[in-house]
Amino acid sequence: MKSIRSTRILQLALTFCAAALVAAQAEAPGIQRTILQRTDIGDREVVLGLAEIAPGGSTGRHTHPGIETGYVLEGITVLMIDGEAPRVLKAGDSYSIPAGKVHDARAETTTAGKVIATYVVEKGKPLASPAP
Repeated sequence: MKSIRSTRILQLALTFCAAALVAAQAEAPGIQRTILQRTDIGDREVVLGLAEIAPGGSTGRHTHPGIETGYVLEGITVLMIDGEAPRVLKAGDSYSIPAGKVHDARAETTTAGKVIATYVVEKGKPLASPAP
């Protein structure tokens, strides 16, 4: 009886911790991704999305389990890829980020930075993962 109760308490604690972690990850980045389309290509998938960075906000350092390419629709965004000089991107510019490369982006204007992004990623993995 005591073992069942201890197991239940542990399950509740783990559930609470997992929910808190998901909430923290959802609130931390200043980015909103809207998935527009997913296409299966074997062990990978192509994900097309609209990414919006809040005015003055940033995405937070993160990685993707595959390449990201994109086209800037609106705003001015500073793209910071580890090991590279920061790049200022404006409407009409495009970019590419290698698979697994830690990066961050910051909207530099009073309007949101908006990009159409295409990700070619491993199936079954999160689209983005926080990086230290």
